[in-house]
Amino acid sequence: MLSDVMSHFKLVKEFRNVGYFETDHHKQIFQELKMAIRQGKLIAVAGIVGCGKTTTLKKIRDTLIKEGEIIVAKSLSVEKARVTLSTLMMALFYDLSTEKDVKIPTQSEKRERKLQELIMKRKKPVALFIDEAHDLHGNTLIGLKRLIEMVQDCGGILSVVLAGHPKLKNDLRRSSLEEIGSRTTVFNLDGIAASKRGFIEWLLRECSKAGTDIHAILTEEAVDLLAERLLTPLQIEHHLTLALEEGYLIGETPVPANVVESILAKDIDGLEQKLTRHGYNVKTLAATVNVQPKIIRSFLNGKLSPGQTQEIQVEMLAAGIPL
Repeated sequence: MLSDVMSHFKLVKEFRNVGYFETDHHKQIFQELKMAIRQGKLIAVAGIVGCGKTTTLKKIRDTLIKEGEIIVAKSLSVEKARVTLSTLMMALFYDLSTEKDVKIPTQSEKRERKLQELIMKRKKPVALFIDEAHDLHGNTLIGLKRLIEMVQDCGGILSVVLAGHPKLKNDLRRSSLEEIGSRTTVFNLDGIAASKRGFIEWLLRECSKAGTDIHAILTEEAVDLLAERLLTPLQIEHHLTLALEEGYLIGETPVPANVVESILAKDIDGLEQKLTRHGYNVKTLAATVNVQPKIIRSFLNGKLSPGQTQEIQVEMLAAGIPL
């Protein structure tokens, strides 16, 4: 956001990364997640793009580290589609080892035995967090399940927390992944679904000078409109910024609902946008329903025959894809 806009509306910081907004839903997820971690499970946390998965999981990791009862490990690799079980085991070695120079055996049998020894030495449950896990290969997911079992064999406790789009949850339901899907504990992160107005008002209070009347920045009707039309913290932060910038340009203070309406994308509730938020782009959809990408593009643009459209809709619904 431009500094002139921030000064005009008496803002002292931008909306992005302002802090952690916790709802009753977040508190419940945390308590249930912590309980599952103590039991040594494969766990999936699924939520649409922008719902706050990364922020929520960071808060959970920070809390677990502070409490000190569970050892936290995290995969830092950003190319999840190329991540293998060996990469994730490497993350465990780096985060569990107390030595400065970590030496990881290259021979698989020695590596697994060394990892068992390392976990037993720490004498605490271990939780490995993997973000963007919807991009992991199916074989890697199966390997993680077997890794948990390997640690259990030596009396240790390892849980793996997978965070990703709803596509992750749907993938785990596929028959080809039945071996792990039936053993995975799934949490649906709804984000701020029931608290969108509260989130907007919290954002404005946190980012403005002390004592500022937030309705001197945005009218109540404008707040209501944002809460009604938008779904996620990411969407709200982005469109709130656009609304204030537009209000500043045309000299509207506080920013009214008609200005908010003008900056909302006309296709924000479109099918393609909805599918993308759930982790399904054209390529992924084509692979899921086993058709060519050009067919999916025609489907999204409403250019298929009624019969073809219905066939694709049936396939998507069967795969758990929202329409």
